[in-house]
Amino acid sequence: MHLDYGQLRALSAILRTGSFEAAAAELGITQSAVSQRLKALEDQAGALLVHRGQPCTGTDAGRRLAAHMDHVGLLEGQLKSDLGALTPGSDTPLRIAVNADSLATWFLPALASVPGLLFDLLVDDQDFSADWLRKGEVVGAITANARPVAGCDSTPLGNLAYIATCSPAFFARHFANGVTSDAVQHAPMLRFDQKDALQAQWMQQHLGNKVTPPSHRLPSSQGFVDAACLGLGWGMNPELLVRDHIAQGRLVPLLPDTLLNTPLYWQSTRLLRDAVEPLTRAVKQAARKVLPPIPA
Repeated sequence: MHLDYGQLRALSAILRTGSFEAAAAELGITQSAVSQRLKALEDQAGALLVHRGQPCTGTDAGRRLAAHMDHVGLLEGQLKSDLGALTPGSDTPLRIAVNADSLATWFLPALASVPGLLFDLLVDDQDFSADWLRKGEVVGAITANARPVAGCDSTPLGNLAYIATCSPAFFARHFANGVTSDAVQHAPMLRFDQKDALQAQWMQQHLGNKVTPPSHRLPSSQGFVDAACLGLGWGMNPELLVRDHIAQGRLVPLLPDTLLNTPLYWQSTRLLRDAVEPLTRAVKQAARKVLPPIPA
């Protein structure tokens, strides 16, 4: 398949901006030209690449082709840098998969310490974020998987510790006779999304069996903390986010000394190692400041 990079730029701009009109403005061409380029690319690919809507979103094939265009932009930027012309990738966003709790606790300082780069963040569970690397749709990912994805480098970052917490009033209402399997079975639980297995892991590890409490779905790291403080339910919160709440008595652990450690790794595509190296270095430094090392 011969790829026309003008057509790929149009596709990438549509998915990045969410509309044909905004893509046209970004590329400095007419909206009709954007539509024509996309249609030609879809005809060549023999597949729908964009779901038309508000906003426009990519199909699996469309996202993969757009990611290829982003990777080409990074390589071109690196080449120009090597030739002394431009800073690498200065106008090409680095697309990264990151788990929400890292984003809420320690990851943003890493991005802020690398000026001159643009970022396109995709939020996904740490147990699934490596899938985006396998599909070639991101250049890097914060993941719980130590084993490198094919074609990628893997660097250990540290343990993100979680603690099962709830409000004192919630504890008194649901666990007056102790935190038992039966009590947890009936106590409302907080769950980030359908991929969130942290509560199940903690229950299996510390209660010895699997129970299925009634649960709230709440896809927000700070919302998780706020909901626990308000007595909406119990859940696994990053210790970094709740240590002050525990110290002030707004939250209490369900069981003392039962941290659940989640090892985190930075994986990035080897093909773009030089272009991504400043970010890799910043991620390692930011993690080292707050995350305990993963035991050997």
